[in-house]
Amino acid sequence: MQEAYDKSIKAEVDLLESQVSVSPEGESFQLPTDRDYIEEFKKLKKIVREQRLQGREIVVVMGVGFVGAVMAAVVADSVDKKTGKPNKSVIGMQRPSTRSFWKIPYLNRGQAPVKAEDPEVAPMIARCVTEKKTLMATFTHEVLSLADVVVVDVQCDYRKEALGNVRQGQADIAALESSLAVIGEQIEPDCLVLIETTVPPGTTEYVAYPILRKAFDHRGFRDAEPLLAHSFERVMPGRNYVSSIRDFWRVCSGINQSARERVEKFLSEILNVDNFPLTVLDRPIESETCKIVENSYRATILAFLDEWSRYAEQNGVDLIKVIQAIKVRPTHSNIIFPGPGIGGYCLPKDGGLGVWSYNTLMGFEDDLFKITPLAIDINDTRSFRVAQLVRDALRNMGKIVAASRIALLGASYREDVGDTRYSGSEIIIRKLTEMGGEVVVHDPYVTHWWELEKQDTYPAPGHSWARFFRNQEKLKEAGVQDDLSQALNGADAIVLAVRHQQYLQLDPDQVVDLLGRPAAVIDCFGILDDAKIRRYFELGCEVKGLGRGHVKRIKDTVQNKPAN
Repeated sequence: MQEAYDKSIKAEVDLLESQVSVSPEGESFQLPTDRDYIEEFKKLKKIVREQRLQGREIVVVMGVGFVGAVMAAVVADSVDKKTGKPNKSVIGMQRPSTRSFWKIPYLNRGQAPVKAEDPEVAPMIARCVTEKKTLMATFTHEVLSLADVVVVDVQCDYRKEALGNVRQGQADIAALESSLAVIGEQIEPDCLVLIETTVPPGTTEYVAYPILRKAFDHRGFRDAEPLLAHSFERVMPGRNYVSSIRDFWRVCSGINQSARERVEKFLSEILNVDNFPLTVLDRPIESETCKIVENSYRATILAFLDEWSRYAEQNGVDLIKVIQAIKVRPTHSNIIFPGPGIGGYCLPKDGGLGVWSYNTLMGFEDDLFKITPLAIDINDTRSFRVAQLVRDALRNMGKIVAASRIALLGASYREDVGDTRYSGSEIIIRKLTEMGGEVVVHDPYVTHWWELEKQDTYPAPGHSWARFFRNQEKLKEAGVQDDLSQALNGADAIVLAVRHQQYLQLDPDQVVDLLGRPAAVIDCFGILDDAKIRRYFELGCEVKGLGRGHVKRIKDTVQNKPAN
């Protein structure tokens, strides 16, 4: 009887928890009921009528995540270039799941649902919601029936089934297909649908168009051609986040002439096209390919430098100095050091979308792609080299990884931002943990490392990188420390994984004092100059670095220095 009662109570608790969405700050929001949907749509129709009376176009942004929330704010903050008055009313639409529903009440009170280092993000969202009254959010897809423009910022991922073999994977466009089906069921025929998601080339024409076309036919709109367009974002996280959307060059295209004209007009009204002109291509597949080639090119250059990084380590060369010497030449000024891995949402996967599209959407069976998938594979596994350097440095000090405490400085994929998506640091911590090491993490920009804390369900159940390693359960409790002294205290090794400004300013004497003893120091990103490397050796530390083959030369000069 007691066992049955306990099961009943647990079932009730599970049901209640499933109806609640909890924000990263721990605030709980009850998911909407059937009655809430009815009342919400009544409210929306009233608001839309009022906005139209003010001459404002109704723009619905599907997905208020990392890109969609800021894109919605940029549109809502735009003004008519002649009158200086707002001419867009933006409604962000987010599916009311337990994971993301909290974003809706956040936005509706003027609070940014995304953490951004750009100081413009939070004030812009607050201004548009509370002062200009041009931005709000909703959970009901019926809002699509009120839209003049629908901007689709729904995530499209690439699921890798093996680490270091991108061919064993596939594009996950199910969420996008589902969203397009809902759009087709709801919008009016003259509504512009703008896909901003990075998608496999051909998606707009081979996937989106048939879905909308069939929906229109089913609804009796057989003479209406969908106004479907594509224009990818070139978002750059960091302090210029908003500017990378509003004040940057954009590429767009439409499924037909009417769609091209509509998307060109829409983007020209919300972006700084006077200084950053639009590039209008003939077909969406060209716009989609543009994004994939752009990111694959950069990923390939970074992968190319991985082999030269290893060459440098084995032959006494400091690749950092080599790159600095090359960058003097204008034609090579954008060459960059790959660091411990290629992170961010785009570069680690976008080439895979192209390969998958060629074989799946377009049906070609030949083995066309060689360099693009190889670059992704190299970048995915570069972080293993860091684990090897930690192992070797500790061994030189008479220690092993399995009996060591290791401080990982930097969880983000990029300097001075709090974005951990596909961070090279994730592979470092997972490999060191697999080897038995105790790893503590510090990052001044990251509060929650969701890839670790929620690895059972994030980014989706069964898709965490944890599945490629053993001994990963403990990482759910790892957390990210904001106290550097606490993170360093008692560590046997420190891994300088990200070029955060705080780490660039670290003084070796200060670090060793915080450590409480000499330790192994691994430089993943050219953070240490020669003077600091020398000082670490003088303090009894062991130093190694990616691409820093000259380190042994410095060590030899310190060890062979005559005693006073």
